[in-house]
Amino acid sequence: MTEHSTALTAGQKAPDFSLRNADSEIVSLSDYAGKNVIVYFYPKAATPGCTTEACDFRDNLNSLRSAGYSVLGISPDEPEAISQFASDESLNFPLLSDPDHAVAKAYGSFGEKTFGDKIFVGTLRSTVVVDPEGRISHAEYGVDAKGHVARLRDKLGA
Repeated sequence: MTEHSTALTAGQKAPDFSLRNADSEIVSLSDYAGKNVIVYFYPKAATPGCTTEACDFRDNLNSLRSAGYSVLGISPDEPEAISQFASDESLNFPLLSDPDHAVAKAYGSFGEKTFGDKIFVGTLRSTVVVDPEGRISHAEYGVDAKGHVARLRDKLGA
């Protein structure tokens, strides 16, 4: 039996969440009320694809911020692991811990995936953009780590 979550679409209300960051402080989506926020889900800190994507967000953060966007990265990793990842890669935006996958499930970012010849269930690489009113303005699922941020910047005009 597989477990899948339902993808979100533009116009839907973004599910609120409160998760621990790398310093074990609570960060909530509601902290970003009135702002555009990019919420991206990644499977595991310090793996090649997740490092590529995180560094891409890091390297493009100034242009995203200039266009009015904040960035939050969410994975099932514990705060200690995301703290080490953020430190090792000099990440300049919050990473949040979703160890029970509750937020990933609420955002449609949890389900079956294939790695090599193995099929398993976990966090899916995806990105959801939340507008200042707390609604989904854009959602992408099954994104490639490489080139994703450039495509997202084009879409958002950032």
